Amino acid sequence: SVPSGASKGKFEALELRDGDKKRYKGKGVLRAVENINETIIPEIMGMDARRQREIDRLMIDLDGTENKSRLGANAILGVSIAVARASADTYGLPLFMYLGGAMANRLPTPFLNIINGGKHAGNKLAIQEFMIVPGGADSFSESLRMSVEVYQELKSILLEKYGRIAINVGDEGGFAPPLEKTIDALDLLMEAIDRAGYSGSIGLALDAAATSFYDEEKKVYFIDGRELTAGELIDFYVELVDKYPILSIEDPFYEDDYKSFTELTDRVGGKILIIGDDIFVTNIKRFMKGIEEKAGNGILVKLNQIGTMTETMNLIETAREKGFFYIISHRSGETEDNYIADLAVASRAHAIKTGAPARSERTSKYNRLLRIEELLGDSATFNGFDGFKRKPKG
Repeated sequence: SVPSGASKGKFEALELRDGDKKRYKGKGVLRAVENINETIIPEIMGMDARRQREIDRLMIDLDGTENKSRLGANAILGVSIAVARASADTYGLPLFMYLGGAMANRLPTPFLNIINGGKHAGNKLAIQEFMIVPGGADSFSESLRMSVEVYQELKSILLEKYGRIAINVGDEGGFAPPLEKTIDALDLLMEAIDRAGYSGSIGLALDAAATSFYDEEKKVYFIDGRELTAGELIDFYVELVDKYPILSIEDPFYEDDYKSFTELTDRVGGKILIIGDDIFVTNIKRFMKGIEEKAGNGILVKLNQIGTMTETMNLIETAREKGFFYIISHRSGETEDNYIADLAVASRAHAIKTGAPARSERTSKYNRLLRIEELLGDSATFNGFDGFKRKPKG
């Protein structure tokens, strides 16, 4: 099972679709399936599944393009994950234990997107994700319970203030109320956290997905009814960080604007995490450029942006070596497969992004993490606020 993103970075590996408008409006994947059955399978049939790196390299070579556009990253990744699962089964191990070994005992801090904007919703909010971060919990299960309670408080508040139209949900299960300004959404989150009784234990995080509200011709950002230059947008973010317990901002600028990432990191990188997603797209070359230019201090990791388990694990190892905060992430178009939960524990990721506690394609990941925590028993630890630059004040 391979997910799909509504908000894609232009530097991602290619997700191959059929383009036949008469079938699924061009979104079918028969070509990708054909590439698996007719090109990939004949080459890997009979190989030992434990040779993950060799199999992944073989598929990369079979494709032969920089962005996996011949076979499709979706075709390659589906096989890569299947190989990892087959190998784990060979050893009789759960996937997280097979991938991570004895050190795979730390549960990630969840980032829960509970107010949706941008391309994930139908409201006027420019910023795409407004998240809560329950790092003050003592365990993953407690952090999830706290988050669900805040989510339900938010639902009650939205019903009181705006009526039932406000509790429609966006692509990732978060509510999509009729809001226009960033601070309106942040104030609602703060109210929900306070009413749930978790002030000081839950912080906030933003995924701006700024490419979606950037005008390349005018070189300005359209946000909250204003046109802002990159410098003015930096000031805007700094004001938000000063006013709210924001722990991280993801994709604060256009996906190729390393310079502004660096400037914002200089301004607030000692206080919060500046996370790169569309700018890095889980690609080691783009990530290394970001490291060299000090463009951020964190990275979002999405397997389908790069296309193989091997390349993903290599990037995670680089992030760890360079001291970058790393988050394993879902996509807006998710499946019910839960392998990213295993990957997060296996890689000792600081955090995981997998949406609101709503709908099965999101809850399947949370349920898997609960089961992993139970399986680990007393050896399980929880990341909490470890690795963050600040903690929210009570």
